[in-house]
Amino acid sequence: MDLFEHQGKEFFAGYGMPVSDGEAVFSVDEAVAAAERLGTPVMVKAQVHAGGRGKAGGVKFAADLDAVREHAGNIFGLDIKGHVVERIWVEKASDIAEEYYASFTLDRAAKKHLGMLSKEGGIEIETVAEENPDAIAKVWVDPVDGLTEEACRAWVAAANLPAAAVEGSVEILQKLYTAYTEGDADMVEINPLILTPEGTVHVLDAKVTLDGNSEFRHPEYAQYDKTQPRDEREQSAHDKGLQYVGLDGSVGVIANGAGLAMSTVDVVNQVGGKSANFLDIGGGANADVMAGALEVINNDPAVKAIFINIFGGITRGEEVANGIIEAMARVEIDSPIVIRLDGTNADQGRAILEPNLSDKLMMEPTMLEAARRAVELAS
Repeated sequence: MDLFEHQGKEFFAGYGMPVSDGEAVFSVDEAVAAAERLGTPVMVKAQVHAGGRGKAGGVKFAADLDAVREHAGNIFGLDIKGHVVERIWVEKASDIAEEYYASFTLDRAAKKHLGMLSKEGGIEIETVAEENPDAIAKVWVDPVDGLTEEACRAWVAAANLPAAAVEGSVEILQKLYTAYTEGDADMVEINPLILTPEGTVHVLDAKVTLDGNSEFRHPEYAQYDKTQPRDEREQSAHDKGLQYVGLDGSVGVIANGAGLAMSTVDVVNQVGGKSANFLDIGGGANADVMAGALEVINNDPAVKAIFINIFGGITRGEEVANGIIEAMARVEIDSPIVIRLDGTNADQGRAILEPNLSDKLMMEPTMLEAARRAVELAS
């Protein structure tokens, strides 16, 4: 789950990090009222799940209330990388002496957490990595050991932060690591982390991605789930508990397991087609799950054929077959369905499907042949 900047700052503040006072608003009048309460000057900042807000005109300094009204009026409705601005964060302006960059994410290859710290903040880390990779100090943290103060100080020293910023940075970076691990985040980023003219280190921006699978440990994350950008198809799938990503092709894809679903999308592309979606039904392929999946895909007008690709492990082939047949009785399907069924009890499953095959329900023995048939039907 990607958080808006203001949500990220609230998340950071919960772990004791210093963030600026501000208010999230949804209209120009609300922006002006918030600025009046906070006291000018303020920053008027677009809230979207995308970077590059400043370059797109979505971040503006406002010295007075008239400027707040002008900037808010221009920012609301602004399209930033396909995201239309519907909320704004009005924040008390900060004086800046220097800007830094800090983040934590997972290095899967190393099986450790990766921290990145740079004296060159305020710009995209990709730009720093390309133009001056030596400006990024990295630290790999074993989850068992955690980020010790000693390791954190060595990391800050490697980044060549000035003496005035050392103590404040060490304190914030240790809290950032705690937020990252205890908060079940996939990524946390501060850009910029600033040093004020008075010598205070302060969090000026927040980018946070949380692991949605951790919501059972964090019921408060439900508020973040509600603000995730989803199109109509994705929202329908989410409401049914399905893992779905909308794409722009004409072959609807249903598979059990994320790896198989991704491979199915690839195979459809390999044989000359384009998938309309990625849909992982997980380990369950009963009638309720299958009916929900078929309903979501069937409601996409771009879908011309549906490819159901199941490899049974824990899921048994006869359960899948019975689920598909019952689901088709519940949902009126507009597009032909091609099934590939393999794995545990696949023979029993195919035997159940056999008498139900028609020009609306077809079966192929391999994933490649099924993909070819689905692409032909979609064309």
